[in-house]
Amino acid sequence: MRYDIVDSPIGPLLLAADDSGLRYLDFLKGPGSPRTRVGWTRDPKSVRDAARQLAEYFAKKRRAFDLPLAPQGTAFRRATWRALERIPYGETIRYGQLACRVGNPNAARAVGAAVGANPLAIVIPCHRVIGADGSLTGFGGGLPIKRALLELEGWSGGVLLR
Repeated sequence: MRYDIVDSPIGPLLLAADDSGLRYLDFLKGPGSPRTRVGWTRDPKSVRDAARQLAEYFAKKRRAFDLPLAPQGTAFRRATWRALERIPYGETIRYGQLACRVGNPNAARAVGAAVGANPLAIVIPCHRVIGADGSLTGFGGGLPIKRALLELEGWSGGVLLR
């Protein structure tokens, strides 16, 4: 695995990739950071495109990412992550609605667990998922970062369902 740490308006981000594509985007704050593993090699070139596209996103010049992605997870998690990728920039969705999109309307909690396990936050936009009552709910980077990402996309505190 090759990685680099890039600066962003929400703090440093760990990007990690292998020959299959981008595998991790991690927020570098809190216990256990950075989360590199034995055998990982720092190689900025390997994540250059991801770093550039993130910079464009934060500069409001990019609304969708065009990167080879290789997140690892169960079939259900991968299906949930694919559904997350289809949530348009500037829109939000509730967990129950996402469960319907995954094909199991009774799986809101399982969808929530899959969203929480998303290894590619921002790129796979789990920040666009909100609580049933329209409130901000858990986010790996913390609720202030979730709020910042949503505000970057035009959210003003209300529900953006379209």
